[in-house]
Amino acid sequence: MSGDTVFALSSGGARAAIAVIRVSGPSAGAALEAIGGRPLPAPREAALRRFRTPEAGEPIDRGLCVWFPGPASATGEDVAEFHVHGGPAVIAALVDALAALPGLRPAEPGEFTRRAFEAGRLDLTQAEGIADLVAAETEAQRRQALGQMEGALHRLYDGWRARLMALRASVEAAIDFSDQDLGADPMAAAAPDLAALEAEIAAHLDDAGRGERLRAGFTIAILGAPNVGKSSLLNRLSGREAAIVSTRAGTTRDVVEVRLDLAGWPVTLADTAGLRESRDEIESEGVRRALARAADADLALVVFDGALWPEADSRSLALLGDAALPVLNKSDLLAGPAPATIGGHAAHAASCLTGAGIDALLEALAEDIARRYPAPAVPALTRARHRQAVIECREALARAVAGPADERLAEELRVAAHALGRITGRVDVEAVLDLVFRDFCIGK
Repeated sequence: MSGDTVFALSSGGARAAIAVIRVSGPSAGAALEAIGGRPLPAPREAALRRFRTPEAGEPIDRGLCVWFPGPASATGEDVAEFHVHGGPAVIAALVDALAALPGLRPAEPGEFTRRAFEAGRLDLTQAEGIADLVAAETEAQRRQALGQMEGALHRLYDGWRARLMALRASVEAAIDFSDQDLGADPMAAAAPDLAALEAEIAAHLDDAGRGERLRAGFTIAILGAPNVGKSSLLNRLSGREAAIVSTRAGTTRDVVEVRLDLAGWPVTLADTAGLRESRDEIESEGVRRALARAADADLALVVFDGALWPEADSRSLALLGDAALPVLNKSDLLAGPAPATIGGHAAHAASCLTGAGIDALLEALAEDIARRYPAPAVPALTRARHRQAVIECREALARAVAGPADERLAEELRVAAHALGRITGRVDVEAVLDLVFRDFCIGK
């Protein structure tokens, strides 16, 4: 734990009615006394004070202060909070007053949470949950992040690690005291438990990346020939005029993206250039980018023109793979009944002009995402570093189950337990700390 004291605005930089500035470290109490006056307020009780500059005594603001003596605080250190009016000038004056005090410095990104980790107030998965909760845009993201912050992954991985450590102790006892009668062979007795644990971990990994995808967001590319209504569909699905709509072919030259909340999933909709051969250098580049966006997207909405149906663009038909939904736009101009399928896929008829079929299409998209990423029975993996460590754990267990019951079994159990410990921070993880905390905002 660092011996210095840090401070930062913790409530965000936008103009607001109230701003919270947090101080953590051994000089937090002295800072509160210097700016808020003596004596310190009762622990964890808000006190109304007039805040002044420490040297000249110039008034800064009148607000609330709260005192959290360590170790019963968020960081495990002494913590003081100043609750002031959220105007930029007030915040700047209070920050300047803190900076003028000896032993205080501005906090680095994520430093408050890192100090909480170093003090044992939370583990690495919980720290990552805090970062995800701050960044959550949708209800599903909020629920996942809150569960992780409250220890869902911590309990799962620590439970597995405890079982591994118990098995390892039993196996090592059999090795160290092989000349004594320990009853049933501990190595043979460990086999069923090892197989069961490996199966649990394998099921945890077999989640289609749901947690990571929910955290990062789902991408849907809108593709099709020129003038089929891709930009109009983007506007309808997003509920706003995000893209320019024109009867002139080739209006969209670049990828236009819109974020929306689709049944709790954070989704990026990407409108792309019409797919056709063109001698125009800029339009050709737009087509290239459209195909590249389709290759990177999680799902493609391939749009066809209802006014021309049953004539269909061959380039668009070729895009109807497993991760694609065909949309027959301009359904109000169909000469006959809407087709049930296009290219072997269930077709979704819609009219961007009248709005018919748009709600049903949104429901179909939500159902498609839920089908591809079903909710797991246990807390989901949310980061690549978690997945890599769990894979290493499972591989070690697989070697332990398949290998001979000798000293190598104990070593594989050690490797497996160490891999799980890296996720939560139960082992030396200095190399991953910067990776975990670098994306935090200042003041968290």
